[in-house]
Amino acid sequence: MNKDSLELLRSLLNTPSPSGYEMGIQDAVRARMKASCDELHTDVHGNVIGVINPKAPYRVMLAGHCDECGYMIVHIDDKGFAYFTNVGGTDPVVAISQRVRIHTRKGPVLGVIGRKPIHLTEMEERGKAAKFHELWIDVGAKNKKDAETRIAVGDYATIDMYLEEMPNNLVVGRAFDDRAGAFVVLETLRRLKGKKLNVGVYGVTTVQEEIGLRGATTSAYSVNPKVGIAVDMGFATDCPGMDSRKIGICTLGKGPQLHRGPNINPVLGDRLEATAKKQKIPVQIGAEPRATPTDANPIQLSRGGVAAALISIPTRYIHSPVEMVSLEDLDACSRLLAAFIEGLAGDEDFTPRSR
Repeated sequence: MNKDSLELLRSLLNTPSPSGYEMGIQDAVRARMKASCDELHTDVHGNVIGVINPKAPYRVMLAGHCDECGYMIVHIDDKGFAYFTNVGGTDPVVAISQRVRIHTRKGPVLGVIGRKPIHLTEMEERGKAAKFHELWIDVGAKNKKDAETRIAVGDYATIDMYLEEMPNNLVVGRAFDDRAGAFVVLETLRRLKGKKLNVGVYGVTTVQEEIGLRGATTSAYSVNPKVGIAVDMGFATDCPGMDSRKIGICTLGKGPQLHRGPNINPVLGDRLEATAKKQKIPVQIGAEPRATPTDANPIQLSRGGVAAALISIPTRYIHSPVEMVSLEDLDACSRLLAAFIEGLAGDEDFTPRSR
């Protein structure tokens, strides 16, 4: 991965935007899309849509959601401590003793998630899972009135963690789910810039995926593509505690994961696998026996139906502040998507047929 691409990834990862509060990250997306796309617009939901070759009748949609899991303040007590709940699927264990940034109308506010010292914890309490309503954020306030000069009920918060490079082309940070997918969409658009294409390419950084696949639902309806490919994270099983008997094998650095199952158009899935083989891009295969919890689901079901597929980036520790991915896998994802799109004639029929 070149230096410019790594800096783009860093800027995306280091811009906190919990689901429902994606404005900041979408500003960064628009700035990058502008250099690659013929058209660029943001819809009323907040999805940013960059288009290459907009006059082509055959439309291909790429979707990477830009929101992340976070927290929302629901109560401020008389002493100025803020109680909160989760936005998206997060484990309260992950939140304990973390530094957070509360996103207010006046700007970010530093806070810490408190926990009673172990010295004062009864033996029967130790080791028990915490619940969100039992945790609080301390912003250093004197009392409720003081706290309310800086924060308010309904403010979002994210864990204060940023991208770091590790050995063996690995990177770690919060929000790779799914800033890495949004990054792949942007990189694919960059690779396609100036190429002679037979299709229109609609790169969408979707919003509110973590709370119900909402941005993909509205953007897929408006784009009305023939083909839609979601880019999201896949569970890497190459670390302790992961059971490959349940979810198969997925390894960091061994290439993106393609999928087979009812959420994946089989003709499109085969075409992606064939493209990977032709381009000598390593891929891994995952089984998805039901609808996936990704943007591929609403894209497939949009209007009269869309030929849908999912490309997953192998990831360790998903929905934590220390998600880990391989830069090699990210690069392979955008190369595969660009090669697939360049190879389209613009009249492909992805209707499934008996084999």
